[in-house]
Amino acid sequence: MANKYHSNLVVSASPHMVSPTDTTKIMGTVMLALVPALAVGVYQFGIRALVLTVVCMVACVGFEYLFNMIMKREQTVGDLSAALTGLLIALNCPSSLPLNIAIVGCFCAIIVVKQLFGGIGQNVVNPAVTARIFMFIAFATEMTTWPLSRISHVTEAVNPDGITGATALGQLGHGDGTLASVEYSNLDLFLGNCGGCIGEISAIALLIGGLFLIWKKIISPIIPATFIATVFVLGLIWGGIDGALFHIFAGGVMLGAFFCATDYVTSPTLPMGKVIFGIGCGVITMIIRIFGSYPEGVSFAILLMNILTPFIDNFCEKRAFPLPKPAKGGDK
Repeated sequence: MANKYHSNLVVSASPHMVSPTDTTKIMGTVMLALVPALAVGVYQFGIRALVLTVVCMVACVGFEYLFNMIMKREQTVGDLSAALTGLLIALNCPSSLPLNIAIVGCFCAIIVVKQLFGGIGQNVVNPAVTARIFMFIAFATEMTTWPLSRISHVTEAVNPDGITGATALGQLGHGDGTLASVEYSNLDLFLGNCGGCIGEISAIALLIGGLFLIWKKIISPIIPATFIATVFVLGLIWGGIDGALFHIFAGGVMLGAFFCATDYVTSPTLPMGKVIFGIGCGVITMIIRIFGSYPEGVSFAILLMNILTPFIDNFCEKRAFPLPKPAKGGDK
């Protein structure tokens, strides 16, 4: 008896939509949602942050265009996915990062992670997250040199260009492991008056962008909610309410939860899978932050959960759509 559950349907690469919204509109909407975070980054770190952002976006679009041209593929730069990847890469970097290193990171994201796996919808892991990890490992000094924000309570003054210092998570990691070693308040982290990557310093700007995407139904709230809630609960256990808020506002939790972990291609499809994915990201993030040698764990957490996504999808599909057991006595 032939397996009646097999079909000859051919499914295109994600994202899958049955609506007037297409990939270009989705990517454009996500880029629009990132404008508040970018604006805060440019205000705090100056024109260099904007220059780095433009270079990353142009580099990613250029690499995608050249690869498609060389391989004689249909041009896909118009879907804005490459431009969004460049924007995310820039927002995940310090404003002082040398432009040549940023371009190498863009090459890694577009050519190695995305195009060599077949282009949009075929990549196994998030290109921007993977590029950040690659640059962090290959160019550790440049990726961990943090210009202080324009207004910083570390100096209690308007900072001139060129002054660097540790991020809040860096102060925590190099201090005694308690919030007493952190010179930034939770309000500083919430507003963006701190050092760090261009796009992850202001929790309120990222929250505005993330809620905008949820309101526009571009992303599901499940992954951000479970990711942030997991970090909150573990932070509460670690350091009370101040510790919980610190770990939500500091570093890349907000940027990762709303804009990286929700990637259509590399995150689970079913609601149960999204819950597992979000909890996994939160747990791994906090394990690295509290027990690991790196002060930040968001990118590593998302990358590891991206790798596990096919297994999560398979597990959840079997629970949601179980195949009927064959009747006793053979097929009839």
